[in-house]
This record gives sequence, structure tokens and C-alpha cells, in this order.
Amino acid sequence: MGFKKFSLMLAGRMGLIMLSLLALTYVVVVPGYHAATLLVFFIVSGQTWEVINFVSKTNSEITRFLDAARYADYSQRFNLQRLGAGFGELGDTFGDILDRFQEARSNKEEELRHLKALIEHVPVPLLSVHASGSVTLWNNAARRLFGSAHVTQIRDFDQFGTDFGKQVRQLEAGDRRLATFSSDDMTLKLAIAATQIIIGGHSEKLVSLQNIQSELDVAQLQAWQDLVRVLTHEIMNSITPVASLAKTAVDLVDDVTEKVSSRPEIVEELGDVKDAVTTVARRSDSLMQFVSSYRSLTRLPPPEKNLLRIDDLFMSVAKVGTIGWDEKNITFSVNIEPQELDVTADRDMLEQVLINMLKNAEQAMAGRDGAALHMSARLNRRGHVIIEVSDTGPGIPADIAKKIFVPFFTTKRDGSGVGLALTRQVMIAHGGNVSVGEREGGGAKFTLTF
Repeated sequence: MGFKKFSLMLAGRMGLIMLSLLALTYVVVVPGYHAATLLVFFIVSGQTWEVINFVSKTNSEITRFLDAARYADYSQRFNLQRLGAGFGELGDTFGDILDRFQEARSNKEEELRHLKALIEHVPVPLLSVHASGSVTLWNNAARRLFGSAHVTQIRDFDQFGTDFGKQVRQLEAGDRRLATFSSDDMTLKLAIAATQIIIGGHSEKLVSLQNIQSELDVAQLQAWQDLVRVLTHEIMNSITPVASLAKTAVDLVDDVTEKVSSRPEIVEELGDVKDAVTTVARRSDSLMQFVSSYRSLTRLPPPEKNLLRIDDLFMSVAKVGTIGWDEKNITFSVNIEPQELDVTADRDMLEQVLINMLKNAEQAMAGRDGAALHMSARLNRRGHVIIEVSDTGPGIPADIAKKIFVPFFTTKRDGSGVGLALTRQVMIAHGGNVSVGEREGGGAKFTLTF
């Protein structure tokens, strides 16, 4: 409606100009109308200027509207009532169009913020590897995984282990691989997958990194528990009657020996039989006790977690685990940073784990000069509580270090292979892990990460 009125008003003004031009022509052709000629000329000039001004005002408002749309300046308002009848509706139309643009842009920004929030809170780390080799970390999970390390290029992945960097570089779209990730005293197994996306003509590789270490630990632990449960059940079923019959046989031999006490040659032979049967009975009892010790691996109760002060925990452990160390010339030291450090854990379980480690270290350092054990606790860069137990013993060879947490495995002649396996189970129950490494200067270092 506004445009129609504009057209009518423009047509009316042009009609008046045409009539004025006809009048000007007439007074110019007919002699004697000099004053009228001059008057009509000024009228035509005024009408022409008024039309030009009328059109230029409209063009300036249209230009202002187009600039506002181009630069997304939605604060512009168009009050065109001053231009005359019909222009108010035109101004309202311009304003409505800008409002619609603003609403559409707001909806897109809201949707973008929603998508960014979803990506930020996805528990799986997401990152992009660009064709140039640069890397973009997309969410909090990815930033937490890499911690304070500087990661902007694909070569930066090498600081988390050569295997991890190699696997990411060789990863193709659609691939899934396992990689070992090492950082801040922690070694994790990551399942990495990649897909290719193209945005704005640029291709990039979107990589997801899923920490499956806890799932692997739990699955492995469950498998060992199932195996131990079956083995102990079968062995106990088989060995119990053997032990019982062996004890009965000893009693029978004793009865027969009394009856034939007058026959020395038979008594001597019965003595040999008794020794053999006694040996069987003793070894059967030992085997039953040995098998019973493995049942602890399948009967570990859920931890009752409470907030524990590390210094109080170390003091309690030292009272039990370092008895007699002065006579054996074993030095014991503790370092806690900060001194008020605490951890949420089951006190009884954790004390037993640390006492076992002290006993193991004592045996490893037996007869060595300068024997010393150091216990420390600290926070790593990721905020995890770390407890380390290091000794000056002979250390643990790399091939053995891979097996020491496996049930049944032991390097001690009288060992059961339960202690460190139980330690690992306790740490898994606490949502953490235990690892072994080499102490600087020689010796072993066990690390408990919560």
C-alpha cells in the first residue's frame, strides 16, 4: 500500500511538471509574456527540485535498510511518517524484515550454543587433526586428558608416548585402534576412532579418544576371579578327601604298630609307611592353606571409603611395617606435599596394601648396604593423589615387572603370588591403579594412583 501511494504521489508530481512545462512553452512562444515566462520557469524548477528531493529521501532510507541488513545492524529503526502519507507503512515493513532477520540469527546462535554445550560436556575427548597438521581440542574431556601439556600440532602427541603419537598419525577415517597413553605417572589404554568431515571446502579428521583402561582392568580382574574361583573349588574338592584319608591312614598305622610291636621288622616298615603318609597329610594341609589364600582374591568386599589424612595413614603403617628395621640398618623416610594432603579410601584396605609393600621391600633389601625405603604422597598435575613407595633393593627386571600383578605369579620360593595381585584389586576397587617402575639410582618404585 505504501509503495502504491509512493507511485501515485510521484506520478502526480510528474504530471504537474508536465503541465508546467506546457505552460512554459506556451508563454515562451506567445510574445509579450515575459514576466509570466519567468514565473512559470521558477515554478517548473521548484517542482523538479521537489521531485528530486522526494525520491532521494526514499533512496536514502532504502540504502540505510540495505546497509543494516548487510552488516546485521538490527538496531536501526525506520520512522518514515515524516516523508508523507504511505511511507509509515514502508518503514514498518523495513523494521519487520530486520526483526525477522534478528530472530533467525538469534535462533541460529542459540542452536550453536546448544551444540557447543553438548560437545563440551560429552565425556569422550574429541579433537580435530587438520590437513596442515594443526590440532583443535573440542571439549573439556580432551583438555582434561592432555592436562596442562601444550597440544596444538600433531607432533605434540609424541610427548604422551611414541605409540600414541604413531597411532594417531596413522589413523585413517573409519579406523579404530588401541593406543597406550602415558602422562603424569599414569598409563592408560585408549580406544581411538576417526571420521573425516569437510567444512567450507576444508577437510579435517575428527578423532575420538575413549579411556577404556578401567573397563579393561575390571574385565581382566573378573576373568582372574572366575578362574581362581573355579580352580580353588576343584582343588579343594580333590585335596580335602586326600588330606582326610592321609590323617586316617596315620592313625591306622599307629594302631597296627601297637598290635605288632613284637615284630620289629614289620614295625620298621610301618614306620616308613607312616612317614610317607604323614608327608602326604602335611603337604595336603599346606596345599589347602595355599589354595585358601587365593580365595581372598574373590571375596574382597566393596571399599568403605572415608576421607583420610595421608600423614596419619603413613604413621599408622610405619608403626606396624617397620618393626625391627633399626636392627637391620634400614632407613625409613616420608615426604608429603602438601602436609595436609588427604585421600578418600578404605583405611583398612589401604593400610594392608602399604604394609605388604613395606614387607616386600624389607625382603628385597635384606643384606644390602645402605638399605632405605622412602614413602611419598603428592598431587600430580591432574589433581590425582599419588602415593609412591621406593626402595634401594635390586629392582625388578622389565620382563618380570609385566607379570608381578598377575595372580599366582611370584619370584619368592615361599611366595603365594597373592599380595600384589590383591593390591591391584584394591586399587581397581578404588577407581585407581598401581604400577611399578625403576627408582632413580636403582631399586623399585611402586606408584598408587587414586
